[in-house]
Amino acid sequence: MKAILVRSFGGPDVLVSETVADPRPRTGEVVVRIHAAGVNPVETYIRSGQYAAKPNLPYTPGITRGQR
Repeated sequence: MKAILVRSFGGPDVLVSETVADPRPRTGEVVVRIHAAGVNPVETYIRSGQYAAKPNLPYTPGITRGQR
């Protein structure tokens, strides 16, 4: 599947479209197909590295698995 990955903090140019393995749901989870998505303003702060809680790199914006 296609996913947007952030491999370093910075401007919009750090958003890279890559092919990654299809996700496998855990117990109690489901996988849904997304045709379009918006960008939460907080995601721009996280991507830039200016947000207090920084995810481990690389990460996909909006993903919470492993960040709980």
